[in-house]
Amino acid sequence: MTGRTPHARDYAWLRERHAGLRDAYCITLAGAIGPQELLAAVGAGPGTRITGVAGLFEPSFDCWERAAGAELFVGVAALGDWAVMVEVNGYLGVSSPAIRTVSAGRTVVSHYYADAMDRFLWLADGELLLRFEPLHPSRREGSGADRFLVEMRESGFRLDPDQELDLQGAEAAFALAERITGVRLTAELLDSLEFVGAVAPVP
Repeated sequence: MTGRTPHARDYAWLRERHAGLRDAYCITLAGAIGPQELLAAVGAGPGTRITGVAGLFEPSFDCWERAAGAELFVGVAALGDWAVMVEVNGYLGVSSPAIRTVSAGRTVVSHYYADAMDRFLWLADGELLLRFEPLHPSRREGSGADRFLVEMRESGFRLDPDQELDLQGAEAAFALAERITGVRLTAELLDSLEFVGAVAPVP
């Protein structure tokens, strides 16, 4: 984990500048892997170059309509030693068995939100460390389910099951992902990333 303390408020730009992405997204960060290798791992076909996350919306929704949910469009970009996979209206990062395979020998963090459904997933060397719903962070599983409560609270999660739904769960998920990986995503970065976009099958 990083030394700084990212917090949900650091990701307020999600509502301000990328509200469309926040409505339905899946973000996956995988260490020590390149974009092409990650695309191949999830079974994605030949890719096209796309600059900025805004360019992922049209092909993502076109794929959804054409394939009736049997395929999803993903965009993968390099961020130093990490690869970031962005899905607009997708969920492969938190559901595909390939993600656990990818985590062998590396760390993978994925988080997803759409229509009040969400999930956060942290894998390391094939082991499930933590899985929970950011809207209901008191419900956790994984070998580290209770080892990272301080980090979760410091990221902005409310862990008391008697509290109301945490409506900043998506922002807190971004913050926790940054704390784990050291990769800080900003509005400007998402606007400038060079993605390889491709279609992947839904297992």
